[in-house]
Amino acid sequence: MILNVSGRTDVVAFYTPWFLNRLKEGFIDVRNPFVKTQVSRIYFKDVDLILFCTKNPIPIEKHLKDINKPIIFHVTITPYNKDLEINVASKTEIINSVKRISKIVGIDNLYIRYDPILKNKKYNIEYHKKAFNKLCNLLNGYVKNIIVSFIDDYKNVSKNKDVLNLEELTEDDYKEIDTYFSKVAKQNNMTVQTCSEEKNLCEYGFIKRDCISRNLAFKMTGKTNFKLWKARKNNACKCVEMTDIGVYNTCNHFCKYCYANFNEEEVKDNIKKHDPTSTMLIGHLQKDDIIKIRK
Repeated sequence: MILNVSGRTDVVAFYTPWFLNRLKEGFIDVRNPFVKTQVSRIYFKDVDLILFCTKNPIPIEKHLKDINKPIIFHVTITPYNKDLEINVASKTEIINSVKRISKIVGIDNLYIRYDPILKNKKYNIEYHKKAFNKLCNLLNGYVKNIIVSFIDDYKNVSKNKDVLNLEELTEDDYKEIDTYFSKVAKQNNMTVQTCSEEKNLCEYGFIKRDCISRNLAFKMTGKTNFKLWKARKNNACKCVEMTDIGVYNTCNHFCKYCYANFNEEEVKDNIKKHDPTSTMLIGHLQKDDIIKIRK
């Protein structure tokens, strides 16, 4: 089993004490987001690999050496300011943390996500080119892989359209961004790829590779029985199946383009329900819950 920590919220940034408690206890309970009385119980003894996805790895950094599992890190570093990313930590501190983590988990197991790329009057093509160049220069020697994606029309994106003021990316924009990104990545001993994008950018120098492929899963775990992630709506995604322990509408970053938050009042309410000692991220087990062991 590959544990995704997490695509539904930023567990590392805001809930690391809870995660460490669960690691110590040996299991996690995850409520089904669609069937509320159904709970999956995951034992860490059944976990082969942990994928940490975060915008702020600092809270878990000093604990990594105590986690006796193979680890892959996806750290999202975008060039946006507080107008779009309300509570994201200092990018300088995050980059410094990434450098330290690279030495702990290894450069091959650390990926940077420049994700998502959006265009408006403030964050135009030139802005992205300068930001990407600076990011790659700072992380040269610490990171080998950059993953890029472009903004999608999620519910939260539509709700925040007056803040985002999005401009549509043209074919010329794609060509300019991708050709430049490929050149800069190569200059800094990095590769650049897309994530779940139907648009093929290989002609501009991007490599075609899935985030967590069967080959990567085998390399990290020695196992070959991982299935492709059929539950994903995006047919362009060919990653292996993972088990997400997060909960939607619980991320305190409040990014205006986020897919995992779509009701800010519910986010605030859920954060109040979080108990670091609970077996699950939000709330507690209820007497009518049906617990099934997930393997």
